[in-house]
Amino acid sequence: MDQARGSVVLVHGGFVDGSGWQGVHDALKADGYNVAVVQNPTLSLEGDVATTHQVIEDMPGPVTLVGHSYGGAVITEAGTHEKVKALVYIAAFAPDKGESVATLIADPPPGAPVPPILPPVDGFLFLDRDKFAESFAGDLPRAQAQFMADSQVPWGLDALNGAVSQPAWRFKPSWYLVAADDRMIPPPAQRAMAERIGATTVEAPGSHSVYLSQNAATADLIKQAARG
Repeated sequence: MDQARGSVVLVHGGFVDGSGWQGVHDALKADGYNVAVVQNPTLSLEGDVATTHQVIEDMPGPVTLVGHSYGGAVITEAGTHEKVKALVYIAAFAPDKGESVATLIADPPPGAPVPPILPPVDGFLFLDRDKFAESFAGDLPRAQAQFMADSQVPWGLDALNGAVSQPAWRFKPSWYLVAADDRMIPPPAQRAMAERIGATTVEAPGSHSVYLSQNAATADLIKQAARG
């Protein structure tokens, strides 16, 4: 393997696990990158950052760190690791110091779709299975979206409310892929976060699952970040 390509670490968001990264993973591997997918427990931001750091430590550096959705909060905190050279946000939250995903979604833009998050049960959140496809995966085959709905990962309130202590994007370069048809994180909110962090930004048609439906565009942006 051409290790000069560098390493990429992929971090999933809430409600899903890391298996959705397979298309991106395969594209990057085929182009000679070392790739690892973090399987975050999504119990707490602190725990997910620690898990991500473990994976980063095992990779030959330098590392390009990629996050989808809530994974953006994880990479914002975990990206302070000395081996991380670049951050890539894929339809992701990009909190500033003291912010959490909960604070970023507290004041949605007027008319924005409301994600079908069910009331918490025992400290965990799920999406309404019957509305999952429309809100999270509207551009995926129905059967695939239904499987994602049926295989949801419980998202802990401690992860949702975990506040960033030191945002890595303040001193490391960042890239952002806006999903133009996202019904979980409104595209205007994505654009605003991308602008705030000074990210090199591209936009692609796609749902919140843009990393599955547009895995080639996602991989291309990651390669751009990895090349610096």
